[in-house]
Amino acid sequence: MPKPNKKDTKPVEAPQNVPVDPNFERMLKQFIKYVDKTGVLQEVRARRYYIKPSEIKRLAKKQRRG
Repeated sequence: MPKPNKKDTKPVEAPQNVPVDPNFERMLKQFIKYVDKTGVLQEVRARRYYIKPSEIKRLAKKQRRG
């Protein structure tokens, strides 16, 4: 797999609403809550592999049925 160019990669942005606190543990806990609430980690995991649109529809239909 080819290595991505620096032009292709997006810069990582720090969340704006997490205050910088000298207490690292508290800051880390707030960051983890923020990431969990916004669903960033779930989106990263979902985009790890390509899923065909027909496969997405089939899985959604299967979940609706129970």
